[in-house]
Amino acid sequence: MTMPAAPANSKSTSKTNPKSMSDSKSTGNAPLLLREDNDGVCVLTLNRPEARNALSEALLAALSETFAAITGDRSVRAVVLAAAGPAFCSGHDLKELTAHRADKDGGHAFFAHVFATCGALMQKIMGLPQPVIAAIQGTATAAGCELVASCDLAIASARARFGTPGVNIGLFCTTPMIPISRNVARKHAMEMLLTGDLISAEDAFRFGLVNRVVAPETERTEAIALAHKIASKSAMTLAIGKRAFYRQIDMGIADAYLYGAGVMVDNMNKQDADEGIRAFVEKRAADWKDC
Repeated sequence: MTMPAAPANSKSTSKTNPKSMSDSKSTGNAPLLLREDNDGVCVLTLNRPEARNALSEALLAALSETFAAITGDRSVRAVVLAAAGPAFCSGHDLKELTAHRADKDGGHAFFAHVFATCGALMQKIMGLPQPVIAAIQGTATAAGCELVASCDLAIASARARFGTPGVNIGLFCTTPMIPISRNVARKHAMEMLLTGDLISAEDAFRFGLVNRVVAPETERTEAIALAHKIASKSAMTLAIGKRAFYRQIDMGIADAYLYGAGVMVDNMNKQDADEGIRAFVEKRAADWKDC
């Protein structure tokens, strides 16, 4: 079932056809974000194809509210983030930002609000207990590339392109730089940032920005298959592992080992660790309780 993503404090019961919604204009009552849940996997689809899925204030809010709702939803074990139309995400909505230059403060307050909201969203994705997989069918630029880099995993169509072209319009991609520079080697990141050039899906794979490059129009299917594979694991164990990965990555090696050992001790005392080890020894499938 596919439906508009509901705010964190509400539930939507309306049904929509994925294809017809993807082909429609995201104006009027058309949702900016679609949600489909199936057997533990939640698929979110950016739905502003006519605006190349630019991250408007409203779309940022929809994403933030939906991820907040997913955080405490025990029925969701993995998330796929996809997009409608030819572009994955073109970054911030420059038309919306420019319109606020007419504000009394020249747009300063609105700019600060949008960039802070976007940064909080990226951190929310990384802090989500469930793994998030980006399915990139087209171009992902600026904050759109930031969105890809903030996801835990990424599956890209061979047609996908990635870039940080802000330097070409006098606006350096400083916030996209943050997760990108934590995904790819420094020299690769700096070349992307300083030239503003688009890179191919193959180069994105070589740089470490995406996990796989697949045939065009199969990226969503591949991402969902990967999500279902991950969803078959203990949700408790996945949450522990994801949180530990991001906490240890910037630690010194000694501190990381000290922290990691403590996490493993706590993990060993969980019911699912006991069940998983027993199931392995007894050569049977584990019965996860997610605790």
